[in-house]
Amino acid sequence: MPKKKGSTAPKKKGSGSRKLSLKAAKKAINVTQDGKRRLILSNMGFTIFPKCLLKLRNLDELDLSRNQIQKLPETMGTLKSLRRLDLHSNKLESVPESIGGLIELTYLNLANNRLTSAGLPSTLGSLCNLKTLNLGLNQLDALPSTMEQLSLLQELALFDNQFIKVPEFLPNLRNLTKVNLIRNPCSFAHAESERIRKEKLEHKEELYLVHESFLCKRCLKICKAEAGKILRKERKGEKKTEKPEVFEEKKKRFEGLMTPNSVAAVTQDVWRIKSKSLLLTSS
Repeated sequence: MPKKKGSTAPKKKGSGSRKLSLKAAKKAINVTQDGKRRLILSNMGFTIFPKCLLKLRNLDELDLSRNQIQKLPETMGTLKSLRRLDLHSNKLESVPESIGGLIELTYLNLANNRLTSAGLPSTLGSLCNLKTLNLGLNQLDALPSTMEQLSLLQELALFDNQFIKVPEFLPNLRNLTKVNLIRNPCSFAHAESERIRKEKLEHKEELYLVHESFLCKRCLKICKAEAGKILRKERKGEKKTEKPEVFEEKKKRFEGLMTPNSVAAVTQDVWRIKSKSLLLTSS
């Protein structure tokens, strides 16, 4: 049966494999509403990483999940514009060191592969903008110590691996709020994941203050309402920690200031973010 003229579908190359041309790859790129260049090649039957993709230097998001790819090219780091890379559900046994060159990555999914700890390069610690990393459903029992440098990491999935203990550096990742360690040999994995999450909430010291004039009407109304509740509690003596004259002096000093990520009273203990019970708002 003759092929349709102008068809951009990946061509078969032998049983169970496909070939992708650069022309077809370019035509398959979609531009999102926020201007990101996205290429979705999920479940396409690839057994080899399409090398033509390495020429797409301006690509922002690449999805190669649910294929049969066994190896990534050593020149992977040339895709320097990538912000999201999804490679879950392939047959990867290792990750090349060049992945450390993808410094714009904020999301990396390597779940459901055949990765071992020996196959994770130390250069993972170079992904300075990474916020979400999924390494679940692999064969890992340790992580590169260089991952302690991932200061912006917020979510880390390590479920269904071979960890017998929690990586020691995890509590040092100050922005990490979600860790999934369930179904690992360490029986306390779930409790430890929850402990790390709570610890991050309880000991977070950063507080962002802005003048009330910078908040939208809705957020300002919420902030003032919550601040009022806290002040009423102070006056009733529920959180009385200092003399009334000192309290009134602080009220004058911080008058007009609001915090968009929590509603704070003027005592030092309440100025800190201590738990989810504090109202989170954003304008």
